[in-house]
Amino acid sequence: MANDKSSMQLISRGILSENPIFKLALSMCPAVGISTTVMNGLLLGIAVLFVQVFSSVTISIFKNLIHPRIRIPTYTLTIATWVTVIDLVLAAYLPEAYAKMGIFVKLIVAFAIITMRLEMFASKESVNDSFWDGLGMGLGFMVGMMTIGFVRELLGSGAIFGYDVLGFKPLLFFILPSAGFFVVGLMMAFFNWIEIFYKRSKGLKR
Repeated sequence: MANDKSSMQLISRGILSENPIFKLALSMCPAVGISTTVMNGLLLGIAVLFVQVFSSVTISIFKNLIHPRIRIPTYTLTIATWVTVIDLVLAAYLPEAYAKMGIFVKLIVAFAIITMRLEMFASKESVNDSFWDGLGMGLGFMVGMMTIGFVRELLGSGAIFGYDVLGFKPLLFFILPSAGFFVVGLMMAFFNWIEIFYKRSKGLKR
């Protein structure tokens, strides 16, 4: 399969039209469980971005050497290798932040979005295209996590990045796990509305 999109199109696709959280509804566990603050969303987003990019590049490099029957175990081993790298880096240099993210960093191994992109794109395309696709999907996940964290932290704690900006806590409900589903649902609806509005303004079919 030959990719016909430019690097910027691949990046914008991951952030907008195929956003892992708001459009594809993948890797929802961290989106709901840890996205209570912008910082949590940023840190886990960076970790996923790192793993996605390096896993995509690795699989693209060795795609012709991977037997079809063992491709999924190969993907998992590749992802696990890069998760171990970022896990050790975070534990060594950002121990406080790493403690807050807990097991979610290790669970990146099981994130559906990463495995999906390896199967759908990196295993078929060039190293260059796989890099940009991985970057776009990683950025899309990070943007999604930070957006959810922004809404939940502002409305739940009245703060942004830990700094009190409202002087009170508007709705404590937003820092509860159940609020994660609520915010994700609203953001999905917003993204769909934006897409429909854009297509209508361009005279395109839905």
